[in-house]
Amino acid sequence: MSKHSTEQKATIFVVFITSFITTFTGSALNLSIPSMSREFDVPASMIGWVVTSYMLTLAALSVPFGRLADITRKKRVFITGIMVFSLALLASAFVGDFTVMILCRVLTGIGGAMIVSTNTAILISAFPGGERGGVLGFSVASTYMGLSSGPVAGGLLNHYFGWRSIFIAAFAVSGTVFATALKTLPAGDKNKEKQSFDILGNILYILMIIMIMYGFTEVVNSKIAIALIAAGIIVAVCFVRYELKASNPIIQVRLFSGNISYAFSNLATLLNYGATSALSYLLSIYLQVIMKYTSQRAGLIMITQPIFMAGLSPFAGRLSDRVSPFLLSSLGMGFCAAGVTFFIFIGTDYPLWLIMLALVITGIGFALFSSPNTNAVMSCVEAKDYSVASSILATMRSMGNVTSMSLVTLVVSMYLGRSSLANAAPEILLKTIHTSFAIFLAICVIGIFISAKRKKPGGKSV
Repeated sequence: MSKHSTEQKATIFVVFITSFITTFTGSALNLSIPSMSREFDVPASMIGWVVTSYMLTLAALSVPFGRLADITRKKRVFITGIMVFSLALLASAFVGDFTVMILCRVLTGIGGAMIVSTNTAILISAFPGGERGGVLGFSVASTYMGLSSGPVAGGLLNHYFGWRSIFIAAFAVSGTVFATALKTLPAGDKNKEKQSFDILGNILYILMIIMIMYGFTEVVNSKIAIALIAAGIIVAVCFVRYELKASNPIIQVRLFSGNISYAFSNLATLLNYGATSALSYLLSIYLQVIMKYTSQRAGLIMITQPIFMAGLSPFAGRLSDRVSPFLLSSLGMGFCAAGVTFFIFIGTDYPLWLIMLALVITGIGFALFSSPNTNAVMSCVEAKDYSVASSILATMRSMGNVTSMSLVTLVVSMYLGRSSLANAAPEILLKTIHTSFAIFLAICVIGIFISAKRKKPGGKSV
C-alpha cells in the first residue's frame, strides 16, 4: 500500500471519529441533564446552560477558527482542537462546581469549533474531486451514528455509572484519535498568500452569532430576547458593511452575492435543519406522553430514521460524484417534506407502521440531502477557502437546530402556556404537534424552491 493511500485512510479514520465524538457527546449528555441538575442543585432554567454554553461557543467560533486554519495550517488548528476538546472532557468528569462545569463546556465548545471548522476541509483536501462525495458520505454517516447512538449509550452509562462516565468515555475516544491524528495526518500545505487575521471582523461576527442565537433560544423565557435579536441584526449589517471593505475579510461576503450556488446551498442547509431538527423532540412527546410508550420502546421506534441516514449517506455521497449534487440534495429536501407531511396528520389512532414509514422517508431525505449538499458547497469554493466554507456550513446547521427548537417552543407556549407537557390534554398536545409540523412543511417547501434554483458549475439550474 502506497504512502498516499495510507495517509488517506488515516484521514478518513480521524475525521470519522471526530465527527462521531462531537455529536455523540452532545446527544449522550442530554439524558443526563436531570441527574446533573440534582447533583449541582441548580434549577432547570440554569442547567440548560450545560447544553447552551457549548452550542453557542461552537457556533460563534467555528468561522473564526476556519479562517485561522485557512491562513495558517489546517492540521495545526485541527489537532489543537482535538487536544482542547479532550482535556475539557476530562476536566468535566471531575468538576464539583456548576460554574466550573460551564467553563469546561465553553472550553469543549472551543475545541469543537476548531474541529468542525477543519475536519471536512482536511478530508476533501486529501482526495481528488471525483472521490470527495463518497468520503463525505462516510463523514456524514459518522455524524448520524453519533446522534443515534448517543442517547442509547449515554442512557446506559448514566444509569449504571453516573453522568461523569459519559465524559470519561468520550475523553478515551477523543484522546485516542488525538494521538492518531498527531502521528499519521499529513502536514498539508501552508497558505502561501500573505494574509492578516481580521480581528474586528471576527469580533463583529462572534457578537452577531451569540446575540441572534441566544435571542432565539430565550425568545419565550426572556423579555430582552427580542432586543438581543434586533441588536444582533444591527451588528450583522455592520459586519457585512465592514467585510465588504476589509482587505482580508473573515468571510468573502461577495462570494454569497456573486455565487448563487454557494449562497443557496448554505441557505438550503439552514432551512433543512430548521425544518427537521425538532422532529425527534416532537415525536418523543407523541410516543411517550400521548401514546404512553416506554422511553425504551420510543427510542427503538425513533432509531429507524438515523439508521437509514447512516446507512445511505455513504451511497448518496458516492452518487453525488457521478450525479449532480445539487439535484440529489434537492431530491433529499423533497423526501424530507414528504416525511414531515405524514406527521401533520398524526393522531391517537395513527398506525405505528405509518410512523415508521415516515421516519424511513425522512431518513432517506436526510441522506440524500446532507452529503451531496456538502459536496455542492465545497465544489463552489477554492481550496484556500475550504475551512471557512466548512465552518459556515456547520454554523448554518447550528442555526437551523436553534431555529427549529425555537419555533417549537413558541408553538408550545402558544397552546400550553406554562403548563407542563405531562399534565397537558392529548388533544392540545396533538394541536401543538400538528401546528409545528405544518410550519416545518412550509419551510421544507421553501427549501425545495431554494435548492432547485441553484445552478450547476456550468451555469444551468438543477
